[in-house]
Amino acid sequence: MLTPERKPFHIPAEKGRVGKYCILPGAPERVPLIASMLERPERVGANREFTVWNGWLGQTLVTVCSTGIGGPSAAIAAEELADCGAETMIRVGTCGGIALPVRSGDVVVASGAVRQDGTSHEYAPPEFPAVPDAGVLMALAQAAQAAGLPVHIGVVQSKDSFYGQHSPDRMPVAAALHEKWEAWRRLGVLASEMEAAALFTVGAARGLRMGAVFHVIWNQERAAAGLDTDAQENHDTSAAIRTAVEAVRLLAQAGS
Repeated sequence: MLTPERKPFHIPAEKGRVGKYCILPGAPERVPLIASMLERPERVGANREFTVWNGWLGQTLVTVCSTGIGGPSAAIAAEELADCGAETMIRVGTCGGIALPVRSGDVVVASGAVRQDGTSHEYAPPEFPAVPDAGVLMALAQAAQAAGLPVHIGVVQSKDSFYGQHSPDRMPVAAALHEKWEAWRRLGVLASEMEAAALFTVGAARGLRMGAVFHVIWNQERAAAGLDTDAQENHDTSAAIRTAVEAVRLLAQAGS
């Protein structure tokens, strides 16, 4: 347990300086951008991959904390934010599409995550599903739909190796990687990312409310199918960020 003398090991925050609601981007440079969408944004601090700002939505304190890349550091952020008093966390990041209807520039809201990671397995056995809080999921879906965004709601794949996806053929376990990717594709998995499974499972273990929304950079399956051959990668994450902020507003207004 944290005490006034005992601060978190990694995140630059402490009890009394973390809101009930947290937004979790991966990249530290996105933190002040997200905080600027809140009222009275204020920098709290930075350490390693963890940059923390606070802001307000009316009378509600909201914390924005970067997590870096992948499940291990995302789990550290979630654990330490929870120790500081956070209760609801929304991951906002990027993903690569898998299902053909998912286009570059779309928004994906995760209703579950394939646990092809390592971190979640230190919290729960493999049979346990990685799913978000239902209320947070509905708030994210409502926020995206109300904004008229092209949104897809469904399962994402969480992996630990970026290059295991993008360069599978040069891996010694190439056959296994291709076999699993084909399974996710045939099962209708929407997109691939690197944090949701860990966060959803940490949330279950810690009694936290979790959700996740993603901006689609590119869909390699559409490209392989001869679709979007003239399209460019889309790196504008503003729609996913606005969705996360508005979902927090909806949850706060509902008192949930």
